[in-house]
Amino acid sequence: MSLPDLDALWLTLQLGVVTTVLLLLIGTPLAWWLARTRTRLKPAIEAVVALPLVLPPTVLGFYLLLAFNPSSPIGSFWITLTGDTLIFSFAGLVIASVLYSLPFTVQPLQAAFENVAGEMMEAAASLRASPLDAFFSVAVPLSVRGFLTAAVLSFAHTLGEFGVVLMVGGNIPGETRVLSIAIYEHVETLNYDEAHALSLLLLLFSFCVLLFVYVFNRRYRVHAH
Repeated sequence: MSLPDLDALWLTLQLGVVTTVLLLLIGTPLAWWLARTRTRLKPAIEAVVALPLVLPPTVLGFYLLLAFNPSSPIGSFWITLTGDTLIFSFAGLVIASVLYSLPFTVQPLQAAFENVAGEMMEAAASLRASPLDAFFSVAVPLSVRGFLTAAVLSFAHTLGEFGVVLMVGGNIPGETRVLSIAIYEHVETLNYDEAHALSLLLLLFSFCVLLFVYVFNRRYRVHAH
């Protein structure tokens, strides 16, 4: 593996970790609210969250490119705040990754939270536990499988995304050139050996993380019984 490809691998891992951490911080309260709310707007909000699952990545990437443009309100605000542009930057890649991987975090967490019985939360409240204490002492331990699935799926999906990354980040070595872009570049230049090596790496990684999730869920379910 060449040095530029190693840089792309390192940048991809950084993007995956940062995006996953941010998604857990943002997705957890959103999933909890969706699991508990009875508002009539719930179907509309769930549809917005799930939109990246059915929307072509190039479409999402195109609208993010417009939103992150330096002449747009979001783009100009970011330049005023940081002095740098959102498009073709690592920060822009992170924000775009958070948006297109959001359903991979929210949906497993929402399903896990919906399985937490309301009686258990009420029992914790009767013991004078605050809502935050009840959440961390009751809901979180009962939703470990949901958290693990959300984290693994979000991380793996972020590593493999291409369309949104290309539209928002471009192909700048050391800044926005991630593995999926490197594979595309090798194919364009007919360097199939390098493309095969990187593709096989992502294939094996995806299989291993899914295998880990299935094994963990099976063992956790056995111990829970």
